[in-house]
Amino acid sequence: MAYLQPMRSDDPREVAGYRLLARIGEGGMGTVYLSRTRGNQPVALKVIRREYAQDDEFRRRFAQEARAARQVQGYHLVPVVDHDTTGVEPWLATTFMPAVPLDVALATYGPLPLPTALQLMGCAAEALRAVHAAGVIHRDLKPSNILLGPQGPSVIDFGIARAADATQLTRSGGLIGTPQFMSPEHANGQPLGPSTDIFSLGLVAAVAATGRHPYGDGGAITLATKIANTELRPPSLSGYPEPLQGILEQCLSADPAARPTPGELTEMCERVGGRRSQDFTGWLPEPIAAEIARREQAAEHPPAPAYASTATGLGAPTAPPTRPPRHTTAPPPAPAPAPVRRRTGLTAVAVLMAVAVTAGVTWSLTRPDGKGTDGAKGGATASSPAPGTSKSAGGKTGGKATYTAVFEKKPFTLRAPQDFAYTHVDLDAPKADPKTDWQGSSEIAPGSELKYSHWSGVSELKFVTTTGKSTGATPEDCKSATETNALATEIQGEALTTELTKGTVLCTVTSDGKLAMLKITDVVPHEVRPDYVAELTLWTIS
Repeated sequence: MAYLQPMRSDDPREVAGYRLLARIGEGGMGTVYLSRTRGNQPVALKVIRREYAQDDEFRRRFAQEARAARQVQGYHLVPVVDHDTTGVEPWLATTFMPAVPLDVALATYGPLPLPTALQLMGCAAEALRAVHAAGVIHRDLKPSNILLGPQGPSVIDFGIARAADATQLTRSGGLIGTPQFMSPEHANGQPLGPSTDIFSLGLVAAVAATGRHPYGDGGAITLATKIANTELRPPSLSGYPEPLQGILEQCLSADPAARPTPGELTEMCERVGGRRSQDFTGWLPEPIAAEIARREQAAEHPPAPAYASTATGLGAPTAPPTRPPRHTTAPPPAPAPAPVRRRTGLTAVAVLMAVAVTAGVTWSLTRPDGKGTDGAKGGATASSPAPGTSKSAGGKTGGKATYTAVFEKKPFTLRAPQDFAYTHVDLDAPKADPKTDWQGSSEIAPGSELKYSHWSGVSELKFVTTTGKSTGATPEDCKSATETNALATEIQGEALTTELTKGTVLCTVTSDGKLAMLKITDVVPHEVRPDYVAELTLWTIS
């Protein structure tokens, strides 16, 4: 079956101004469509089934989970772009990932090579660190909730699916999650802490590396029963590869306090695997990498719809184009000119990066760029004499700088901080590190280029390194802006939306001596503090 399916005659043509381009999939909760933002970034938009939409408890949980997802920022998360819980049919949009779910990869190609499985585990642990830092527990980490992409794995589905599960199960005393990937405390119905996700990740990694579950064969309930009895009968790990075995012994401890933290787990995987978790050069087997490339191409050229070209909106299959009365962000333009109303419902959830997002969510800083290609691979442009490289007039012979792309147009979102909170931004990594410890608010984290803070009703963006506005997008234009058109060290209040508008190009020489260009593609207001949706390009200077 093709990765993307044509739109059907009974599908809505648009949702809240998002034109739907193709069907990605359909499940028990709803249908997922391919769409694009105003900035032409691809998104996966899930329209929730009416039976959920008619359940007030689901709507309440959905809204709660969407708000929580907005707080999650970090690596290897698919970020939430937008959502609406107030319309006829709730919907949620995340950064589109032309990736292969881990469960699909295992079923199609078999277990992953051990180095790949270790890197997957380390990166997923990095995602969990961001999830837990936001006060969220995933609770349902399993192979289908991990996507394999060219820039590493991404963790998904720690919000909306749990809202649906809770609606279905809590009334009957059930548990949220997938039984065969639960922790012992989860399977026993005990209170959960962040370490429950570490146990689940250990199970996922074991299956990914060998195709075998640590608790043996059997159905989901049989395995969950064995997991619940871990303290008396721990799993046998003797058949697992030695480098992985020691990690699994710690992750699958019956005692939650004995399990490693996400940061410790990432370090263990890097040490045992002998590879940095963020080095994704050839990290996937060739067949999986080829399938990802095929999916990227499919997203660039979605199939033609299986209906006549008369467009209809959500909830009105035979009517002219309509939009729900409530929105959360200014919608992207459809190909044909049409009036667009601004949403006035829930606060918008902005794209990160990466987000991801995905993150989560999160923002996702290691995502393919909006064109479906790996930005880190570079590419020849009008301003570059060779792929990923640009020379000033005269090149090296004239003593001018040479710029080499580290990555180009990587999705990046700087989310508005919460009350009495702040975020350090490292453009080299790139990453955003949100903090709620106001005692350390006067400090600048090493390696930061930006600091975004909010206190006593006042928002402030501080430029740690000299930052200028550029009128062009070449590295030469960007470098010149840092020297001739520098901004003030701080921007506060209304100036955050009047001075930093859509289309603004910010440039700075980073703390690592690289040249960063941040192009703002959208500004999403949240009271007195906006989210900045952007594309980030980074060059080395030589």
